[in-house]
Amino acid sequence: MKRLLLLISTVLLSAQALPDGTAYSVAYVDILPASRTAAIAAIKQYREASRKDDGFQRIEFFEQAGRPAHFCIIETWANNKELEAHAASANTKEFRTKIDSMRLSDYDQRPYKTLSVGTARNGGGSRSTFVITHVDIGGQGTNAADLLRKLAEASRKEEGSVRFDVLQHAMRANHFTVIEEWQSAKEADAHAAAAHTRDYRNGLAPVAGSPLDERLYKVVE
Repeated sequence: MKRLLLLISTVLLSAQALPDGTAYSVAYVDILPASRTAAIAAIKQYREASRKDDGFQRIEFFEQAGRPAHFCIIETWANNKELEAHAASANTKEFRTKIDSMRLSDYDQRPYKTLSVGTARNGGGSRSTFVITHVDIGGQGTNAADLLRKLAEASRKEEGSVRFDVLQHAMRANHFTVIEEWQSAKEADAHAAAAHTRDYRNGLAPVAGSPLDERLYKVVE
């Protein structure tokens, strides 16, 4: 019996130790104001067509609050191989050609992997407030990944927290993207003033490579 329990414990520990192979893409693009409606249609069409590709998990589409036609697109795929196959697909190439004719900025797309991803709660959907932050680390002496993990764990316990995920750049370990979803702007503001958020910012300041690029978004259904 003891041997069986030891075997089960070993299997469970091994499963927990397996790395999360999920692959992500985070892209930002600014569109000509006159082309906003056409760009939204193109992104939605791209999302629907992408559902048919192997490894597809989801594509999230956001517009910056107060800045129409400034978009963020976050893709989640089962692994890097399937993300790369999707990136080379005819659907992706067609989408990029459409967007290239409408964009004001470059299509800034970067690969990410999981650092800390929790289980999302039921949220407000289109009523939610989303905060997406790019974190750039330029100094040494502080483990930014540990700071971000600690922030995520504490933030998920806050009232109104629907989602708090931290992604790490797949090739440049000093870059991170933080994705927050709050039931309302009031709760997002309360989080920004929370003691653990202030502690995180104070700990990050000495090693930050640039100011936090923190932006408010709304989801585009």
